[in-house]
Amino acid sequence: MPLTAPRDGTPRPVADPSDLDEVVARFAAGTGPVALDAERASGYRYSQRAYLVQLRREGAGTALIDPLPLPDLSALDAAIAGAEWVLHAASQDLACLAEVGLRPRRLFDTELAARLAGFERVGLAALTEQLLGYTLEKHHSAADWSTRPLPESWLTYAALDVEMLVDLRDALDEELTRQGKSEWAAEEFAALVRTGARPPRARAEPWRRTSGIHRVRGARAQARVRSLWYARDQIAARRDAAPGRVLPDSAIVAAAELDPKDEKTLLTLPGFGGRSVRRLARTWLAALDDARQLPEDALPASPVVEGPPPPHRWAERDPVAAGRLARCREVVVRVAGEHRLPPENLISPDSIRRLAWQPPDEVSEETVAETLRSFGAREWQLRLLVPALTEALTAPAPPIG
Repeated sequence: MPLTAPRDGTPRPVADPSDLDEVVARFAAGTGPVALDAERASGYRYSQRAYLVQLRREGAGTALIDPLPLPDLSALDAAIAGAEWVLHAASQDLACLAEVGLRPRRLFDTELAARLAGFERVGLAALTEQLLGYTLEKHHSAADWSTRPLPESWLTYAALDVEMLVDLRDALDEELTRQGKSEWAAEEFAALVRTGARPPRARAEPWRRTSGIHRVRGARAQARVRSLWYARDQIAARRDAAPGRVLPDSAIVAAAELDPKDEKTLLTLPGFGGRSVRRLARTWLAALDDARQLPEDALPASPVVEGPPPPHRWAERDPVAAGRLARCREVVVRVAGEHRLPPENLISPDSIRRLAWQPPDEVSEETVAETLRSFGAREWQLRLLVPALTEALTAPAPPIG
């Protein structure tokens, strides 16, 4: 059955402090879990801030809050602090919710719950249809939510995102209980509460993630990528625009490869044809000139790789470790299949690589558990995996030749 309108109608976005006070009072008086969602403007804006916050609670109805004029929602946070918060794909929204003062003490993540329960399709629309019999339209999910005023159809879409979320939570909780996975989910949700609101750790050399950089050969050309990347980033931050809208990665790579010396040559390259990009031609040429003037000892060095090397290099660098990794991966795939779990939700692939590359000096169930715990593994994961992983780490290597 199509779900095309909220049962109480589409509310107006709250943008006034007095209206926010009324919402706070309503939600404080409501009962049961609180469904939350946030809309960002990824791909349009530099920041990952929330441009709309949606909530629904029994006895309080649905509220849409505009955090641009109301950037501090700590009073609302206090009003619902004792409730369980229900989000879908919580890790995507917790950081931007924390920016406006909303931090859950308890939560239920419907996407993560669906993964643990073994559902193949874990999107909100797919789960709502499969478990509740309602179909949701998701055609505004990639919209520019910084738009003002927000169109009526977008507001309806946003309200519907929290309309059935508590009902979906109840259906998934019942399924997790049936499968004996409720404790697993509780540990996962608690870990999200502890870590989910932290902003992503800043990368030491973010320019190295430029799409297509693998084609750029030589330290001097790499310096051109770096110089253009930081010039673009400064402009994007100042404009609050997504960097790719200021200058595409493909344009950075093309300029780094050719190293144009004048505006005419620069503007013939792919990605430099747009009017706004052309207006910044002197900026791009100055960035290229900066890279050209760098002394040799200031050019980018080979990146320092933290942790184990890429798995495809293991057989060459350490065949014994490669064997350990293969055996450990077999364990993870087998146990995940036995419990109807995606392997990556049973244990993070990075944890398995780090364990196999450098296992404890003395391998035992205790030391393997402690190692994985230090990587962030939860206790339910350790109970399922540690005995078999310990055996895989201590198995004799097959004879060579």
